[in-house]
Amino acid sequence: MNQTVLTTIAVTGFGVAFFHAAIPTHWLPFVLTARVQRWNASKTIAVTALAGTGHVLVTAALGLAITLFGAAISDRIGIWFPRIAGGALLLFGLYYLFRQVIGKGHVHFHYPHEHLYLDEHTHDGDHVHENEHAHEHAHEHDHECRAHPTSDRAAILSLLAFLTFSPCEGFVPFYVSGIRYGWAGFAVLTAVLSVATVAGMVIFTSLTLAGLSKMKLGLLEKYESVLMGVLLCAVGILIIFFET
Repeated sequence: MNQTVLTTIAVTGFGVAFFHAAIPTHWLPFVLTARVQRWNASKTIAVTALAGTGHVLVTAALGLAITLFGAAISDRIGIWFPRIAGGALLLFGLYYLFRQVIGKGHVHFHYPHEHLYLDEHTHDGDHVHENEHAHEHAHEHDHECRAHPTSDRAAILSLLAFLTFSPCEGFVPFYVSGIRYGWAGFAVLTAVLSVATVAGMVIFTSLTLAGLSKMKLGLLEKYESVLMGVLLCAVGILIIFFET
């Protein structure tokens, strides 16, 4: 049963990490920066993957601290640990649901992205245009960037910092649930986090560069907390009932 629970936790964690990476703030800044800096698709995807890796490393570092601390506690409290871990996940899940109810479903930096799309008639598909409903601020920001382009190094470092110092908070609780499985659990969850995050960011960046940015992914960002809250509550209940 333990192996089944770990597999369920890993699959659920993959879903959370992938859909977290699919929200526009995790890929659209790379597309917009690529437009201003005139990067080709290969360079844009490479920078996106690099930033995604930094995002994963910081999250995994938090997971490592949780694993080290939790392993020490688990040895002392024994059978009570699954109840505590499951209860913690339930609390995390309820917190996300509550945050959605009060209108704070997502806490990352919001890029003015909701009304951006790729013009089907642009040359080589490399230019991104804003539609008629875009905010004036977005237009002004874009014109300023074109007038005063930054160096590639500064642009890349900004993008790396943007995600590296913003860990995937929704995945951290899964490390709590994986403590009981020791280093094997930590390794599995870190691998899941890495693949789901980097793949998600690269996929949606690539799709946008290919002209498929009209997908309504803004809804996913809006209701991210509901998704995470429900999944965390489900995993917490699973651990409480099947690990005790």
